[in-house]
Amino acid sequence: MPRPREVSLLAAILGAGGVAHLVRPRTFEPLMPAWVPAHREVILGSGVVELVCAAGLLGARTRRPAGWASAALLIGVFPGNLKMAGDAARSDSGAFKAAAYGRLPLQLPMVRIALRAARG
Repeated sequence: MPRPREVSLLAAILGAGGVAHLVRPRTFEPLMPAWVPAHREVILGSGVVELVCAAGLLGARTRRPAGWASAALLIGVFPGNLKMAGDAARSDSGAFKAAAYGRLPLQLPMVRIALRAARG
């Protein structure tokens, strides 16, 4: 059974990410792997999905499907996080490296929380 605080934290992270994707999509364009088509549309779409997942996690009746959707979303965006880490390895920016490498170990706990929410 997921802890309410964990689920609320995941909802907040997804909500903030969704807003960022919609408000500043250009920020995310360099993170998109070349094999992903329609970068701008995928970024905007993922922002909407993040917001829907965040809202769904907060409702008792929608938590299970939102948990499954959140886990799928987090797994789906992982290639972008890997690309960001690869780009950071070639960068001189310590802040960029810290952000890029810091995201990777957070994915697994977030997927776990989403799966716990999905399983009730």
